[in-house]
Amino acid sequence: MALKPTIYKIKISLSDIDQNHYDNFDLTIAQHPSESSERMMARVLAFCMNARKNVVFTKGLSAVEEPDIWAKTLDDQLSLWIDIGEPAFDRIKKASRLAPGVKVYSFNLKSDSWWAKEGSKFTDLAVSVFQFDWKNIQALAALVKRTMDLSITISDNIVYVSAKNGECEVSCRTLQAPAALKSRKNS
Repeated sequence: MALKPTIYKIKISLSDIDQNHYDNFDLTIAQHPSESSERMMARVLAFCMNARKNVVFTKGLSAVEEPDIWAKTLDDQLSLWIDIGEPAFDRIKKASRLAPGVKVYSFNLKSDSWWAKEGSKFTDLAVSVFQFDWKNIQALAALVKRTMDLSITISDNIVYVSAKNGECEVSCRTLQAPAALKSRKNS
């Protein structure tokens, strides 16, 4: 008999100062049996950092051809593809053909070695790659409860998370940004 996902209910009060976006979310998150709490919370942070209309969680690990998070246009075209972890270059190359916006959020202990080995392959792709600090993600995962009320503030690529049972901050480092994004940041 197959293992079933664990369901989490998360209420989020989001203040994204970097993007001037403020919102509240009532999320139901399914944690795949093979998914760690750290990866699940990295998904939640990536969702918050990209929260806009039409941005939703997909089936994730249960559907290997889908990203973890995506956004679609009204005519059902992919506009944003977000992967969590250290995906293969071929997967991201394919994603960049399917969606005009592609982002990768790396988060775990092997993140540095993955980027050192694979990063040069990504330079010709219009893909944004970010890295959450592993120790920060572990601290965030320690706050996980089946039902959570989170206050999340994003400022200067640092995510501040407050819950009833504690708080932490998670830094997010940009490993690669497409030229269009770099020029916008410099203007």
